[in-house]
Amino acid sequence: MFKQNYHSFQWTRKTAACLGAIALSSSIMVVSGCTQPETTAPNNVTSEAVVEETEQLIGQTVTIRSEIEEKLGNEGYVVESNEFFGGEEILIIDATGTPMSLSEAEDVPIQVTGEVAQFVIADIEREYGIGLDPNLYAEYEQQPAIIAQSIALAPDPEELAENPEAYYNRVVAVEAEVAEVYSPSAYTVGEEGWFSDGELLVVGVTPNSELMTENEPEDRYVTVTGVLRPYITSEFERDYDLTWDLDLQQEIEAEFQEKPVLVASDVYPSAKEEY
Repeated sequence: MFKQNYHSFQWTRKTAACLGAIALSSSIMVVSGCTQPETTAPNNVTSEAVVEETEQLIGQTVTIRSEIEEKLGNEGYVVESNEFFGGEEILIIDATGTPMSLSEAEDVPIQVTGEVAQFVIADIEREYGIGLDPNLYAEYEQQPAIIAQSIALAPDPEELAENPEAYYNRVVAVEAEVAEVYSPSAYTVGEEGWFSDGELLVVGVTPNSELMTENEPEDRYVTVTGVLRPYITSEFERDYDLTWDLDLQQEIEAEFQEKPVLVASDVYPSAKEEY
């Protein structure tokens, strides 16, 4: 993992304003183990540390959120970097095996998790079985790039609430506060004014193994990645082993039937830098 002499961070409860305007370029997270059913908090480093320690990022797994500046073929994206990597643009190579569906009309930020590598076309093609057009990528040769193992749409929460149908059956990333915990595999995130009742149901993985034992788990501010679906009881019972008791099944059905639900694959605490 990263050296421990970087700026310290504190897990904090963010305000509603943060939900409306995620700081897409204010931090970059070095993560590990995000695909486990229960995850621990990733280390976080400021963009200044990224600039200073670019070489040390090679081989590390990072998560960033940013807007797409340019699409290169089916596998490449250039994203806005601001301070990242000394102010240079960041090349993202989609190595997920399932290219993200994104139309030219969509202007939606993305969340990317992947390994930072020195971009060498021949090496990337050989290691990941990806065919890259050298004419598109020549200027990025020998530059740092992120080889993405996960790419998700990261819409503004209000946009997601206003038009959830546009994101149904697509992978999205949501950053929000835990609102209510029903069980380790069922909780809501959000705040007042978000969705009709202010909350989005999340099923799947829990923010961390201590969620159900802490005094105030609702104070957790988390990032959740998963597939957005309308809650239809018969489909969820068919597709997922949720192990809910009858009372919880009935409560969830009464409150969330046909409403948007995020079926989580990854979840980890969000961080806010101390100023």
